[in-house]
Amino acid sequence: MTTITLQVPDEVAKQLAPLRSQLPALLLTAIEVASLDRAASASVLPSESRLLAELVELITRRPTATEIIAFKFSPQAQARLQELEDRNREVSLNRDESAELELYSQINHLMILLKARARQSYSTPN
Repeated sequence: MTTITLQVPDEVAKQLAPLRSQLPALLLTAIEVASLDRAASASVLPSESRLLAELVELITRRPTATEIIAFKFSPQAQARLQELEDRNREVSLNRDESAELELYSQINHLMILLKARARQSYSTPN
């Protein structure tokens, strides 16, 4: 395993401290987002990245804790996820659909972490 030292503003360091054990996973997610962002600059994001695009849009708005907790994906994104889950129960998904469902699962996990962190900010004195 490689050790990497980063210099970040004090405010960022405070926000990262409780997430220390999750940093490798969060960095991988950031790398995936950056990769998709580069791809998006060359073309429109594919439909299977709808949730990711919505998550990126949320984060780039620099939402408050209340906005993060209240955030819900669009009805179209939720419908696509439901469609994939239903199809997965009925028949085998093709490779692209399986990858899309896995991406949705990862994004959902990230949202759970974000919302948990936002809820903590209510109980943590500043």
